[in-house]
Amino acid sequence: MRILFLGDVIGRGGRDAVTAALPDYRARLRLDLVIVNGENASHGFGLAPEMARAFFEAGADVVSLGNHAWDRREIIPYIATEKRVIRPINFPAGTPGAGSVILTLADGRRALIVNAMGRLFMDALDCPFRATDELLSRHKLGANIQAAIVDFHGEATSEKEAFGHSFDGRLSLVVGTHTHVPTADYQILEKGTGYMTDAGMCGSYDSVIGMAKAGAAERFWRKMPGERLQPADGPATICGVFVETDDATGLARRIAPLRQGGRLSQSFPDLT
Repeated sequence: MRILFLGDVIGRGGRDAVTAALPDYRARLRLDLVIVNGENASHGFGLAPEMARAFFEAGADVVSLGNHAWDRREIIPYIATEKRVIRPINFPAGTPGAGSVILTLADGRRALIVNAMGRLFMDALDCPFRATDELLSRHKLGANIQAAIVDFHGEATSEKEAFGHSFDGRLSLVVGTHTHVPTADYQILEKGTGYMTDAGMCGSYDSVIGMAKAGAAERFWRKMPGERLQPADGPATICGVFVETDDATGLARRIAPLRQGGRLSQSFPDLT
């Protein structure tokens, strides 16, 4: 199975770049599954239903969220019925929506997509390790699912790495989101799980994690809240990770970063 995961989409610039590029990516990479983290799509804070629909129309199969899941209140009734938008699985019981979804591809293969959120320097939620472990007790790679992907939305690299190693061999891919900076550690772990600490963001890198530089920097100088942060203008870089899995085992056969447009060095998966 060929899977593309795109990191946090920031504001209109990120949305426009992703929706314009996705049809081409699906064709060039012959993708079976596309997952987009959309929790910053609305002016940097939250996701509106029409934005989720635009991602789906462009070729996304699942949209994941994170700590800004509820910043746009309209998402609450939408997520209750649109199962392809998932929020962190370790929100307390009774939270609207779901933390995972199983998609059945046209050829009958099944993929489990999970959204989990870290707890170090983040909101105090239930344990993402235990929540994921309980879910995986009911779904096994190479048996009732052919792929399993976790978007781990977290601040601390140590927590992300610990999560990846904890589930090595039980997941196809663990990819981090939230810090908005792509890491260079994409790899296949010892037991066959693809891993990348952070996919990076889809937005302008002439910024402070996607937001306009002046206002964001001033908060560090003055240690006082200022005007609401705004997404940075400028060409967006689309950042993500590509993984190809083995249908028999569900484990990763290859992994590669994707960085296209904007200011960063460019990288596109080589299928040869």
